[in-house]
Parts: sequence; structure tokens; C-alpha cells
Amino acid sequence: MGDGQLPPEVERGAVRRITIVGEDVLRRRCEPVTDTLFGTPELDRLIDDMFATNHVAHGAAIAANQVDVDLQLFVYDMEDDWGVRHTDHICNPVLDEQPPAERRLVDDMEGCLSVPGPYKAVARADHAVVRGQDKDGNPIVVEGRGYFARCLQHETDHLYGRLYIDRLAKRERRDALREMEELKDGVLTRRAELAERLGK
Repeated sequence: MGDGQLPPEVERGAVRRITIVGEDVLRRRCEPVTDTLFGTPELDRLIDDMFATNHVAHGAAIAANQVDVDLQLFVYDMEDDWGVRHTDHICNPVLDEQPPAERRLVDDMEGCLSVPGPYKAVARADHAVVRGQDKDGNPIVVEGRGYFARCLQHETDHLYGRLYIDRLAKRERRDALREMEELKDGVLTRRAELAERLGK
């Protein structure tokens, strides 16, 4: 999608600072979205800001604690393996448990906006079902396969204080953090330049 035809959420939203590995908010279980927040302009604004922030960072999805907000919420805007675009949000997501016999794990490359730069192979189930609520508190179910399933699992992990690098062997994790230190400045500069170009 070119800069000239931004999704409405991105048009409305403001870009927020993305938290980086090492910050406490990424390491604890987030607070649930409750009735005091459902259906409020505050929650609408946060969702729009998350879409805008995800867009300038060229992300597939972003969780609330990645914009320094301690809430069980993530948004996604991505194409799956079959070219189908998925754009939405979910509050209080819970992944369905899959019986081991039915679960098919796939190793594929994964990155993270809060670990700017590196990509590493991570094993994830190739099918995921997440249950939660929309911004008005209505129950919703999101189902994904392939890359979209990976995204749903990655973002749900975030809301429980887990990062993809936690799923790596110790040496791989060290490599990822070293690569991040080398690549981080360039990644953050590109994000800032795109935000400026979009007037965000």
C-alpha cells in the first residue's frame, strides 16, 4: 500500500515511541482491557496510534506494551501466505491450546519491532485460534494459518511478557542481541524518516 492511500486508522493515528528489549513493560503480563475502557475514545485513539506506529515501522502487528501501554491488546495489518490481507485488533487474546498430535510446528524467520534489526528462525504452530474481545467488548475469534498464525502467536506472547528471542537457544539469543546493537540505529532512523514523510 503506497503512502498516498493509508488505512483510515493510520491516517487518524499518531506515531508513538516503540519500546525496546530491556524495558520493563515488555517483560510483565499486561493488564486486561476492562469495561471502564471498552467503547471509549481513549481506546479508539490508542488503537489508531498503534496502527500508525506499526505502519511507519513496516510491522505486521504491534502489541500495546510495544508502545509503552500496559494493556492486553494488539493490532495487525498484514498479508498472509496466500495474499489475503488481515487488518484488525483484539483485546484480551487467549490462544486455543492445540493437542500435540494435531499441532504442526514450522521453523520460519521472525523479527520484532522491539528487537529492531535481526531475524531468527523460530518454531511456531502453523495454525492458531485466538479468542478475545473487540474495542467495544464484543467477543471475537481470529483464526490464522501460516505467517498469520505465527503473527497471532508472537503478539499474544508479547502480552504475557515474552519475546521471540526467549524461544531461541542461548547462543542464538546472544547473536540476535548483538545484531540488534549493530542494526538498531539504522532501523530507528528509517522509522523516523517515514513518520516525518507522512507528517506523523
